[in-house]
Amino acid sequence: MKKTRFLVQAAAIAAIYVVLTLVFAPISYGETLVEFRIAEALTVLPFFTFSAVPGLFVGCLIANLFSPVGTIDIVLGSLASLIAAYLTYKMPNKYLAPLPPILVNALVIGGMLHYVYKFPIHIAILSIGLGQLVTCYGLGIILLLTLDKYKKQLFAIDS
Repeated sequence: MKKTRFLVQAAAIAAIYVVLTLVFAPISYGETLVEFRIAEALTVLPFFTFSAVPGLFVGCLIANLFSPVGTIDIVLGSLASLIAAYLTYKMPNKYLAPLPPILVNALVIGGMLHYVYKFPIHIAILSIGLGQLVTCYGLGIILLLTLDKYKKQLFAIDS
């Protein structure tokens, strides 16, 4: 039963990530320096359950199949999400949970946009970091605080 619940949670998180990314595609992908991937609000979920780590990785990987940046985004963007999700899972405090996706994505995605589009590196990192700050601390912390009230019912597999 625990394995089934784990897989269902991971799959649901992946599916929601993909849908949110594609619905908001014009602001989800970094052809410009402005990127506000609404789905990144979900990056707080590993704070509650390890199933969110593979869920976010798979969701990002599928969403990045539609990225105008191409293969480099599929590989680097997905790996950045995996690393950030794992680090979020290890966060000792719910208010620090949004920090790993902000920092990891600012560096990795900012660096990738510099490489692909020749944006100035410092501007690319700051721009992606700002977008992540808005989605992870702006939207993500609201999600985290709301789910925190129901964590025992929703995320019982990690208890």
